[in-house]
Amino acid sequence: MKRTIQIAVAVASAFALSGCIFGGGKNQPTSVVQDFKGGVNPYLWRASLDTLDTLPLQTADPVGGIINYDWKSYQGAEGERIKATVYILDSRLRADGVKVSVFRQVQEDGEWRDAAIDPATGIQLENAILTRARVLKSSELS
Repeated sequence: MKRTIQIAVAVASAFALSGCIFGGGKNQPTSVVQDFKGGVNPYLWRASLDTLDTLPLQTADPVGGIINYDWKSYQGAEGERIKATVYILDSRLRADGVKVSVFRQVQEDGEWRDAAIDPATGIQLENAILTRARVLKSSELS
């Protein structure tokens, strides 16, 4: 069980960092601020979408600052799935301006059941989003 959790954390972290390091989304706007129409920080919003772009997007509310992702299973971790919800809490680019909740389920006897996830996973995703947001902001200022 502990090994399964470690695999899930590794997979989630790898996908989160891939969006951060390699640029994330495919159709990035030239200006994050000009193309954004919402009530939350545009850099945190774009960075959240970029960082978690491997998860299927379920709903996104730029005024309320909530992005819901749907369940996804990854190769090598069949029988378990994850989903996430991102809360953008501020209109400023601040370290406490984003919160990520990650959920995990495992399949037992043909049914999906909630399973524990390392609390550090959400923090790692928050840090990846913040890093990506800073990159977006600095690239626009350059």
